[in-house]
Amino acid sequence: MNFKVLAAAVLAAVAPVANAGPIAYGICQTGCNSLAVACYAGAGLTFGTIVAAPLAPAAALACNVALGTCSAACATVALFAPTP
Repeated sequence: MNFKVLAAAVLAAVAPVANAGPIAYGICQTGCNSLAVACYAGAGLTFGTIVAAPLAPAAALACNVALGTCSAACATVALFAPTP
């Protein structure tokens, strides 16, 4: 057997297996952020320009809560999806 083939087979056998889904997580977070931008635009606001403070518009605070919920769902579902 060729030494290079044997070495590649050994390295493949001992390489760690990825169980997390960083690609799925990134796609999920992008979707969440796109929805947040749409939420802000629907309220006549610009995403990223309002400080999340108690005096912020109620619509902005609601969009922030929705973004947080969506991001948390990504962290619990998409981050642990198997990566092919």
